[in-house]
Amino acid sequence: MIPVIMSGGSGTRLWPLSRKNKPKQFLNLFGDSSLFQNTLSRLDGVAELEKPIVVCNEDHRFMVAEQLHEINIENAKIILEPCARNTAPAIAVAALQAQLQGDDPIILVLAADHIIHDQQAFHAAISQAKAAAEQGSLVTFGIIPTSAHTGFGYIEAQEKNITSKVKGFVEKPDAETAKRYVDSGNYYWNSGMFMFKASTIIEELERLAPEILVSCQQALTQSKTDLDFIRLDKKEFETCPSDSLDYAVMEKTDKAVVIPLDAGWSDVGSWPSLWENHNKDQDNNVSIGDVTLENVTNSYIHSEHRLVSVLGVDNIIVVETPDVVMVASKDQAENIKLVVEKLNKQNRDEASLHRKGYRPWGYYDSIDSGERFQVKRISVNPGASLSLQMHHHRAEHWVVVKGVAEVTCGDKVMLLSENESTFIPLGVKHRLHNPGRVPVEIIEVQSGAYLGEDDIVRFDDVYNRS
Repeated sequence: MIPVIMSGGSGTRLWPLSRKNKPKQFLNLFGDSSLFQNTLSRLDGVAELEKPIVVCNEDHRFMVAEQLHEINIENAKIILEPCARNTAPAIAVAALQAQLQGDDPIILVLAADHIIHDQQAFHAAISQAKAAAEQGSLVTFGIIPTSAHTGFGYIEAQEKNITSKVKGFVEKPDAETAKRYVDSGNYYWNSGMFMFKASTIIEELERLAPEILVSCQQALTQSKTDLDFIRLDKKEFETCPSDSLDYAVMEKTDKAVVIPLDAGWSDVGSWPSLWENHNKDQDNNVSIGDVTLENVTNSYIHSEHRLVSVLGVDNIIVVETPDVVMVASKDQAENIKLVVEKLNKQNRDEASLHRKGYRPWGYYDSIDSGERFQVKRISVNPGASLSLQMHHHRAEHWVVVKGVAEVTCGDKVMLLSENESTFIPLGVKHRLHNPGRVPVEIIEVQSGAYLGEDDIVRFDDVYNRS
């Protein structure tokens, strides 16, 4: 069985913690591991499990590789989507790749950003699903509803409380319809998790959505391997229709069955759902970070960077990050996307970028900026290097504050220790390398007419970035 992890989401409903450059699946929202890492770790103990296939956005490839490495998963196949095309093409590509790895493996399709509290119940459902998949069924996992939720699609089963043929898929209902579904006992929340043989889903795609399958076959056939990554052919993948697996296949096939799942599942799709899934204090609050509360109830307070004090309120969300403070009524938190849309229209970086930017060599933190200058704290992992590069519009001053840095500046290569500095003139080729065993940290002061991240010309890069 090959786990296929779908990790293409942008997670804007948990803004400002989750943003386009580091969405919620890569955040440690519950403990010391990310949702993506937990998705894989909860499969520990499942029999005959092979290395995973991860389908992700090209921009997130190094985060995926690093987070896999952190939980000791090596040799995973990481497929890079050059553009978003919904779940049907992503699953099609993964199934085609899975066939290349084995005769006809079963694939278990999971979202990277869900939580499941009862691992034992989840494993039991996987065993049931595997038996059905081996018989040629397309299995979906239906969540036994705990409320008449209007934020999920529903699956109608022919029979109650057992593995059953699917009678139909329905869109997110209104409150009255949702209550009727839940009262009936044969409707489940649609989890978006699946299991099937690679050959079965490919055959059904060929029959029901041939345009998707052909585009994905061409994109994978013409793909290129780059380090740990499989880069799908951009031109071919862009021609692929964008469709969900439910619309493209599951609603039309006669092979769909649903496995009931009661395992404490959540898609963590909003601030209220994040609050619901955390442990709470005696006043029904969730407090994370440096937080003080007085006469506060039923609230979620999250501090990343500084002390947050909240007094005399009920049912609110407060989220503080180094560059954004967001305050919302819990009842209105579902509308956070309206704030993100407004910020995008204003071309505000905060809509999609965190102050801390992650790179394959480490990270940078933009700690100050003003007219014609910007200050960054840069951390380079042991053995890692930035690209050999130059800038057309800015010069840089580097001060080493931790470790030993190897600096290339023009024709010179020098070692700089703590409290030593150098100047990188505008237009001069340069590189920063960490030759040691501990992270190197420098303070970089940029000055110039234009300080955008796109003012970079790379001459040599071990990570094959353009």
